[in-house]
Amino acid sequence: MAAGAEGLCGLLALLVLGVLAAGGEGTGPDVQTGFSDSTGKLILSCNLTDPAFAVEGHEWKHGDKILQTDTESSAFTSYIIEGKKEEHSGIYECIYKTSPEIKGEMNISVLPQVVAYKKSEHGNEGDTGVLTCKNPSFPPVSDWVWYRNDQESIVNGSGRYIIKSSGNKTELRILKLNIEEDTGDYHCSATNSFGKGEATVNLRVRSRLAALWPFLGIVAEVLVLVTIIFIYEKRRKPDEVLDGKRHLGKSNATNHKDKNVRQRNAN
Repeated sequence: MAAGAEGLCGLLALLVLGVLAAGGEGTGPDVQTGFSDSTGKLILSCNLTDPAFAVEGHEWKHGDKILQTDTESSAFTSYIIEGKKEEHSGIYECIYKTSPEIKGEMNISVLPQVVAYKKSEHGNEGDTGVLTCKNPSFPPVSDWVWYRNDQESIVNGSGRYIIKSSGNKTELRILKLNIEEDTGDYHCSATNSFGKGEATVNLRVRSRLAALWPFLGIVAEVLVLVTIIFIYEKRRKPDEVLDGKRHLGKSNATNHKDKNVRQRNAN
């Protein structure tokens, strides 16, 4: 047991439990369970001590989820876990399809694998900020603590802080956010029977006027555009008036010439 934990660098602990067959404690065959860690894979195994029982297959479960089934009659069965062991912690069962069923159980337990719901949270000044952390690993968290950089832990109900923790989830609420006092990093620390783990959430508090900046930018662009159009129109009009006068003069001269021609023709 200790050797297995050392092989996983103290991050993974495997509790192996053999479960007796139904029909009375000590009266049926037990299941010898074990594990091995090889090339980044964790191999869980079960071995039925009494081969006299007719085995019609095996089933592996993680909680309520069925992981693997077969119809082999062997007294030995195994299941391979690939990837990070910390992501696959929990209670595993090997089930022998006998009459009655025989089960073996083992627990993969790790330090709390705490993750922030969001690594960076934003809030407007005066609003309520909500920071959330969770622990998806096994065993469950027994204690949650929130604190800021190099500061004492935050006490629930103190000042503007409200902490709500339940099992593998915790939530820190900060009332009436203040830019100068509340901006910065917050740490959520979890403790279970194997040790501690934590995550960090960065909180940014914005001024209430921050939401107006995009609108003010649009208004400024419109004003600039209107100003440009106004200046352009103002400079264009004198040229148009001069051109109009020239055109009117030519038209009057043409009309006067036509009138003189008609008068001479009449005489």
